[in-house]
Amino acid sequence: MTKARREQIRAALGVAIKPRKYRNRKSGGFDSVKEAERWNVLVAREHGGAIADLRKQVRFELVPKQLRDDGLPEKPVQYVADFVYVEDGRRVVEDVKSPMTRRLKDYIIKRKLMLWVHGITIREV
Repeated sequence: MTKARREQIRAALGVAIKPRKYRNRKSGGFDSVKEAERWNVLVAREHGGAIADLRKQVRFELVPKQLRDDGLPEKPVQYVADFVYVEDGRRVVEDVKSPMTRRLKDYIIKRKLMLWVHGITIREV
């Protein structure tokens, strides 16, 4: 949506339209254009035999569900990888990140937990 169109809608409705948090645009069922483009590259690489077992949106448990002292549950902590595939016999966990989202505290903690819990270094593209 262009800035001009956003202004038209804002004026017509009298409501402020907030842009997406990281300025990304959804594309083809993916959270960003960059992520959709990377998927297409990986699909081509899989068809060419360079990688195998390509999957998207794969969940990894970092901290299991637990019960607190008062009996209430704490939700599990999970990391959702953009893409997982096998390259040269090794599993690769890949995440499409902008320079801004690479510095987010939640992501950094989950990246470190992936290494600690699963022994997996996330490949950032």
